[in-house]
Amino acid sequence: MWLILAFLSAALLGCYDSFKKEALKGNAVIPVLFLNTLFSSLIFLPFIVLSAKTTWLDASDFHVASGGWEVHKYILLKSLIVLSSWLLGYFGMKHLPLTIVGPINATRPVMVLVGALLFFGERLNLWQWVGVTLAVMSFLLLSRSSKKEGIDFRHDHWIWMIVGSAAMGAVSGLYDKYLMAPAGEGGVELDRMMVQSWYNIYQCLMMGAMLLLLWWPNRHKITPFRWKWSIIGVSIFLSTADFLYFYSLSLPDAMISIVSMIRRGSVIVSFLFGAALFHEKNLKAKAVDLALVLLGMIFLYIGSH
Repeated sequence: MWLILAFLSAALLGCYDSFKKEALKGNAVIPVLFLNTLFSSLIFLPFIVLSAKTTWLDASDFHVASGGWEVHKYILLKSLIVLSSWLLGYFGMKHLPLTIVGPINATRPVMVLVGALLFFGERLNLWQWVGVTLAVMSFLLLSRSSKKEGIDFRHDHWIWMIVGSAAMGAVSGLYDKYLMAPAGEGGVELDRMMVQSWYNIYQCLMMGAMLLLLWWPNRHKITPFRWKWSIIGVSIFLSTADFLYFYSLSLPDAMISIVSMIRRGSVIVSFLFGAALFHEKNLKAKAVDLALVLLGMIFLYIGSH
C-alpha cells in the first residue's frame, strides 16, 4: 500500500513542478512562494479547526491531533528545513529548464539513501542498488548534455541552488522518517496530519515576514509580481502529493529510501510538461537521462517485492 501511495504522490509532484515553473516564469519568486504557502495553509486550516472544535473528523484520515510546544518545536524545525529547500529550488527553477531541474532533483534519494543507511539501519538489496546506480549515472550524463545549452554544472550558481535544494530536501526526508517513526524505533511518532497542517502554517508566517521585510521595500527595483492562476495549482498539487507522502511513511514497513526514490519519478511528468508546454531544447539527450531514471524506478519497485 505504501508503494502505491508513493507512486501516486510522484505523479502529483510532477504536476506540481510543472505548475511551479509556469507560475515563476517572468515572475517575482518571493510573492509566488508566499502565496503557495498561504493557499496550502488555507487548505489545511479547516481540518485543524474541525479537529479542535468538533468530533466530525475523529478516527478519520483527516483528523489533526493537538499538542503543545513539545510537539510543535519539531514541526517548526521541519518548516525551516523545507522552506530553505523551497527558496533555493524556486530561484533555481525560475532560471533553468524544467528538463534539467527534474533530473537533478531525481538524485535526491541517493542523498536520502546515505542518511537512511547511517541513521535508520535500512539495507537495500541488489535490485535496489542497481536502481540507485542508474540514478547517479543519469546525473552524470545530464551534466554533459546540459553543456549544449551553455549550462556548466560547476560554475552555474542556479545549478548549485537546485543541488542545495535537493540536499535540504534529502534532510527533510530523513527528518520526516524520524517524525513518523514509532517511539520504540527511535522516532517521535507525530501525527502526520498535524505535521503537514502546521508546517504549512509556520512556513506561511515565515514567508509573510520575508515578503514584508525583503521584497516589499524593493518591489519596484526587481522583477515585478504578476498574478497567475497556476499559483493556486501549485498549492493544490503539492498539498495532495504531500498528504499521500506522509500517509505512505506512516504505514508499517515503509522505507524512506524507497519512498523518496519513487517520489523522484515525478521527473517523468515534469519532463513531458517541459517538452510539450515549454518547448525546451536538447530533448533527445535529456530523454536518455530520463530513461535511466525510469529504469531505476523499475529496479527499485522490483527490489521492494
